[in-house]
Amino acid sequence: MNASLTFQSPEETAAFAAALAPLLKPGDAILLQGGLGSGKTHFARSLIQARLSAAGLAEDVPSPTYTLVQVYDDGLSEIWHCDLYRLSGPHDVVELGLEEAFSSAICLIEWPDRLDDFAPRSALTLELSMTDAPGKRTSHFTSDSPRWRELMTRVLPDTVNG
Repeated sequence: MNASLTFQSPEETAAFAAALAPLLKPGDAILLQGGLGSGKTHFARSLIQARLSAAGLAEDVPSPTYTLVQVYDDGLSEIWHCDLYRLSGPHDVVELGLEEAFSSAICLIEWPDRLDDFAPRSALTLELSMTDAPGKRTSHFTSDSPRWRELMTRVLPDTVNG
């Protein structure tokens, strides 16, 4: 599955994340790629806040840059928000408990290149890129999993190919 989309503003990014949020279930992983400031944390924060809000919960969603992992519970699933930027290599993934979380929680992983062979094969990769226009981002979604093709068709019916 390949799909591309341009978010014209941070609000559009948040709206997309909010539309995707209720479709996720334990075992779903989104690998968030892109440079510093590309919108990875904004996307993850928006998705987490949408799930929490749907459950009648409100919680601050800070960047996990220094904690590496922030875990939330919306009553249906744990949601792991991970920032792997500071990891020295894939062996650190085991110490964080990510292997188990990939099967039992919704996982949003920033800097997934640090996962190496630990990256779930069924994950959705979302690559965000800045543009010359302030707040505007391009996004490219890829996955080999039929589940993501079905979910993305529900959220982006006119942009999903292959």
